[in-house]
Amino acid sequence: MAANKPSIPSGTRDFGPIEMNKRTYILDTIKAVYKKYGFQPLETPTLENLSVLTGKYGDEGDQLLFKVLNSGDYLKKTSEEDYKNGAKAMLTKISEKGLRYDLTVPFARYVVMNRGTISFPFKRFQIQPVWRADRPQKGRYREFYQCDADVIGTNSLICEAEIVAMIKEVFSSLKLDGYLIKINNRKILAGIAEMSGQAGKESELCVAIDKLDKIGIEKVNAELKERGFSDDSIQKLEPVFNLDGDNQSKIDSLESLFTSSETGKKGIEELKTVFSYMEKMGVSADKVEFDTTLARGLSYYTGAIFEVKATDVKIGSITGGGRYDDLTGVFGLPDMSGVGISFGVDRIYDVLEELNLFPEEAITGTDLMFVNFDEQTEAYCLPLLQKLRAIGVNAEIYPDSAKMKKQMNYANNKNINYVALAGSNEIAENKITLKNMTSGDQELIDLESFVQNFKK
Repeated sequence: MAANKPSIPSGTRDFGPIEMNKRTYILDTIKAVYKKYGFQPLETPTLENLSVLTGKYGDEGDQLLFKVLNSGDYLKKTSEEDYKNGAKAMLTKISEKGLRYDLTVPFARYVVMNRGTISFPFKRFQIQPVWRADRPQKGRYREFYQCDADVIGTNSLICEAEIVAMIKEVFSSLKLDGYLIKINNRKILAGIAEMSGQAGKESELCVAIDKLDKIGIEKVNAELKERGFSDDSIQKLEPVFNLDGDNQSKIDSLESLFTSSETGKKGIEELKTVFSYMEKMGVSADKVEFDTTLARGLSYYTGAIFEVKATDVKIGSITGGGRYDDLTGVFGLPDMSGVGISFGVDRIYDVLEELNLFPEEAITGTDLMFVNFDEQTEAYCLPLLQKLRAIGVNAEIYPDSAKMKKQMNYANNKNINYVALAGSNEIAENKITLKNMTSGDQELIDLESFVQNFKK
């Protein structure tokens, strides 16, 4: 009987060595910026209790949680009645755990469990995979890495300005120039709901206008109508959706609309403060756009919200985040304000790949390979190999004395930059032939020059 052809679940991917080198380049770049701004590393488990995860991401988020069946006979606590009551009633009996959906909720859980030993404000970064039972499509996967940085235990808007600075520094380091940072504030969205005569309905407003890019204004208006917004309210929203000009003129226009909304005024004030801090830090507002229609669907945001789009590649947001005033409150620690962002590594990877922005060193794993002719070559090259490794050169020797063509193909397939050859002539003269695999040039050099070459 023929063996089943192996496969992987839809929405997941394998990453071979070349992909891993490129991913490591992105992750190391982000990590270096996070550390520069005082963030410390943290990891949390893949599995969280469903009681921790549910109710934190809104109804739509709850639908996308991957649930894990209880170990052993997971049906033992169920009855015929549970079957009749449907999947929702059955779930609590057969599953107590789920795969983490993001890194922010596990972070809040960690803070509450360890509050006695944490120094606040607490700045942490976390780089781990998350899982969402979403429909896979271009740029949207069921398993993907998030790169989060959060600071919790302070209301200071310096943190928001530093987030903009970090985003700019990461993309500058990745040589990615085509991006736009969109910024808004949930208090401004609450003010917009108030102004339209629908006070307290900012969540409904956010869920609908979060889809504006995807479904267009007419369908958003239809959804708002379904969510209880009157025709009069929808009409009042029109000038807000059509604000134009630079950031300052948009702020001025909104201020004139917010005469009766204290919440809206507070949101505008916070936004102006963030821009003011950026100016003091010398962080340019270039590529930063105030967008009143930016909503971000996650229900725990309460202040500033951020989203970064790539402008030269058609793909979803590549970075996002915002301020949350009471994320830890659901775990029994109220009034703990925090703000954070998350870089979408998989999407950033796709953008850099499409724009051909990965540098040569991100693709190459090995700098140098010694060709293996025979035992005499091995005895001559092995001490040199260790010498090079000791000074930080990524080097290897072909393990078998195979045909030259096979060894050179190996070096080419691995994108190895240099090949070192030591036949009987080189050994007799105490020298080595160094071949540049990109240009094809080769030179005969003495051993000391050979090692010094790589020190540089």
